[in-house]
Amino acid sequence: MSRVCEICGKGPASGNTIVRKGSPKYKGGIGLHTTGITKRRFLPNLQEVRVSDGKGNTKRVKVCARCLKNGKVVKA
Repeated sequence: MSRVCEICGKGPASGNTIVRKGSPKYKGGIGLHTTGITKRRFLPNLQEVRVSDGKGNTKRVKVCARCLKNGKVVKA
């Protein structure tokens, strides 16, 4: 199953999960120390909606929430 918006092409992005240990300096501690970094994925907020094309037909498409909010898609 593809996780890509069919309007703008937005897909999964990659990043890191950072685990820190210790107490921050502004709270009186010695500072935060990184103890582990692992890869993670940021998935787009995709919604499967029924969209009407101009000819009166409807079809289901996966659209990100930003495209729905901005009105780039007309719901059936």
